[in-house]
Amino acid sequence: MTWRSPLALMRDALRGQRARDKELRNLVSNLPYEGLDKAKQPNRHFPSNAIKTTKYTLLLFIPMNLFEQFHRLANIYFVGLAILNFIPVVNAFQPEVALIPICVILSLTAMKDAWEDFRRYQSDRKLNNTPCLIYSRKEKQFMERRWKDVRVGDFVKVVCNEIVPADLLLLHTSDPNSVCHIETANLDGETNLKQRTVVSGFLNSAFEPESFTGVVVCEKPNNNLNHFKCYKPDKERAGAGIESLLLRGCTVRNTDHAVGFVVYAGHETKSMLNNNGSRYKRSKLERKLNIDVIFCVILLFAMCLVGALPGIPPYLVPDSSGHLDGPSLSSFYTFFTMIILLQILIPISLYVSVELVKIGQIFFITNDTDLFDEETDSRMQCKALNITEDLGQIEYIFSDKTGTLTENKMVFRRCSIMGTEYPHKENAIRLAVLGEPESEEEVIFNQRPQSLQTGWSLDAEDTTPRDTTQRRGSRHRSKVAGIAQSDVAFSSPLETEVIPDKKLLQQISRAESSSGSRKTDPYLDFFLALAICNTVVVSMGKCTKKKQSGNTWQSCITICVMR
Repeated sequence: MTWRSPLALMRDALRGQRARDKELRNLVSNLPYEGLDKAKQPNRHFPSNAIKTTKYTLLLFIPMNLFEQFHRLANIYFVGLAILNFIPVVNAFQPEVALIPICVILSLTAMKDAWEDFRRYQSDRKLNNTPCLIYSRKEKQFMERRWKDVRVGDFVKVVCNEIVPADLLLLHTSDPNSVCHIETANLDGETNLKQRTVVSGFLNSAFEPESFTGVVVCEKPNNNLNHFKCYKPDKERAGAGIESLLLRGCTVRNTDHAVGFVVYAGHETKSMLNNNGSRYKRSKLERKLNIDVIFCVILLFAMCLVGALPGIPPYLVPDSSGHLDGPSLSSFYTFFTMIILLQILIPISLYVSVELVKIGQIFFITNDTDLFDEETDSRMQCKALNITEDLGQIEYIFSDKTGTLTENKMVFRRCSIMGTEYPHKENAIRLAVLGEPESEEEVIFNQRPQSLQTGWSLDAEDTTPRDTTQRRGSRHRSKVAGIAQSDVAFSSPLETEVIPDKKLLQQISRAESSSGSRKTDPYLDFFLALAICNTVVVSMGKCTKKKQSGNTWQSCITICVMR
């Protein structure tokens, strides 16, 4: 690393600031400049992909933390009393003793804030060291690097079920239609897949990162997740919008791999621009205590004014030299002395107890066995240690649709074709083994019919208590098996362990063998109608999520049963 003068560093910083403030940015590939010094990199003015969400630094922790703690009015009150007690003419207690309670409160709160910020640092470090694939010109292939190594102008490859490390301009996908499916649940909470298309100039072509030349002109970073504009100023002048942008934090689904050009990295990505950063959170109890402290201070001042009214005090004690202060000055000293004596009106022990109770709440919440998740082997985490007392105090819930609060799991239970019922008894047994929570429909379907009723037989779904008890023993093993398959297309046993009705399969096989005749078969018509009335993305249960093409009736049955 060559030495550079401070003037050159300042000049380079000003150029970088001007480059970042421009409404349009000119981005080029980093491949021709691979291995050169940072000063020769064309995209050096743009930030790296490393992020930092911590609130404090080692040098500024004490002043910043004290500034935030003094938002609590009681802390200002107790510090003022401690300082007042150091004045000899008005002190009522030992000054050192008066400092102990407020120091305990400030220290406990500072320890909690430091621990909370240290966990943010650990989370940032883990995220910055997440592996990803970056193309290397020297190696002629995609090499494994870290998220923090991604730079604007790099070519990044994202495989199925991986999270996008930066905002990428989509240039190539494994899909023959040049599309890529992403899940944006980490950004907007939507679990349905969204489709992204390759930039128009790279459709249906074998993409090589080294063949990418020219300049990409894009807009200045903004926090609008639904807007993006860029173009390539060449003869074709190919443009792209938000439909060709893979946002940081999204997950690639149903696509083997996708290759993109990094346009925004780190804190300039749209997801990070929507993150306002960590802030000091105050609970309802703390806000209410601030109001109570104001009224208590007003009452305290009124009591001290009454006790120190100007006039002849009941006693006048001369000092060691025999000097006697006048009544007005004595009343002035008495006013501040009474403030110290009557400070118990706002008990400092209450705040010490509140801090100790918060620490106890955090300990019991994180070690509660009822809040431990066996599937992921994880326990409850307290992200904000200052608002534990607000847990569960919810007044309003705003929801745009019922699907936000529920989870739709469609399980193929039964069907009736030409008056014949196919109950799929194996699926009912599987639901009992997995112990899925009963819905309103499940309660209806699992009711034992009366002996006088005729029609559909629901006895096929009934299970004896002994069978249910034996199956519950394997519930945890089934859940663990589902977690072990989290990297495949369908990770839940509810989606993978699908067993169609044997009689129905025989009917479908018979109908398919005679499909050469012109006569239509009701079994094939049933599944055809069921398939075309539902939008599905076909994936295999034992392989990586990807789009499968199949026109046979077995594929039709797979779609209906699995989804």
